[in-house]
Amino acid sequence: MVDVLPLVEARLTTALGEPDARAAVTFLGTERIEVLRFQEGDVVRYATLGMSAHPMTDPTAMLADPVKGPRAELVLSVRAGVADTDKVLRPLAVLAASPQVEGLVVTPGGSLDVGDPLWPGAPFTSVLVGEPGGLVEDLELDDPMEPVRFLPLLPMTPNEAAWKRVHGAQALQERWLANGTDLRDPARRSVPLE
Repeated sequence: MVDVLPLVEARLTTALGEPDARAAVTFLGTERIEVLRFQEGDVVRYATLGMSAHPMTDPTAMLADPVKGPRAELVLSVRAGVADTDKVLRPLAVLAASPQVEGLVVTPGGSLDVGDPLWPGAPFTSVLVGEPGGLVEDLELDDPMEPVRFLPLLPMTPNEAAWKRVHGAQALQERWLANGTDLRDPARRSVPLE
C-alpha cells in the first residue's frame, strides 16, 4: 500500500511553495489531519494534509474499499492581514476529517458547514466546494487508486448557503461572478440575492 501523504505534500509544495506554518489536529477515532499555510504576496492559502490518506467511501456501502474511491484535500485562499484567518486551522481540520467521521464523500458543488464562524468575526460558517484542477493539479496515483483532487473552498455566508440549497451551486457562482465578488476577502458581505 502506497503512503500517499508524502506525494500529496510534494504536490502542494511544488504548486504553492514551502509552507511557512503547519498545525496538526487529531480527533477521536480518526487519523491526524495537518493544515499547511502558504503565503504568496497578499494571499494566504491553507491546505489540508491527511484527508487523502484513505479513499472516501459511500456511507451506504456495506464494506469500505481500502484502495478504490475518490481522494481529496481542501484548499482555502484568503487575503492576508484583513482578519485573524489563522484560526481557520481547526475548522479546516474538522472539514477534512468529515469523510472519516461522518462517512461523507466531499465533491465539487457540495456544501460543508462547521456551524460556527470559520475564524473569529468571520461572516462565514460554511464553504462551497469548488472544482479541482485550477490552483493545484490532480495527483495521479497508481491503478486502481483514483487521483487526489485538491478542492478549493469558497466561504459562504449563511444567506448564501441557504440560497444555494434552493438554487444550486452553479447559480450561486454565477451570482458571485455577475457581482464581481472577491471570494478571497475574509470580511466580504453576502452577495445580493434578490
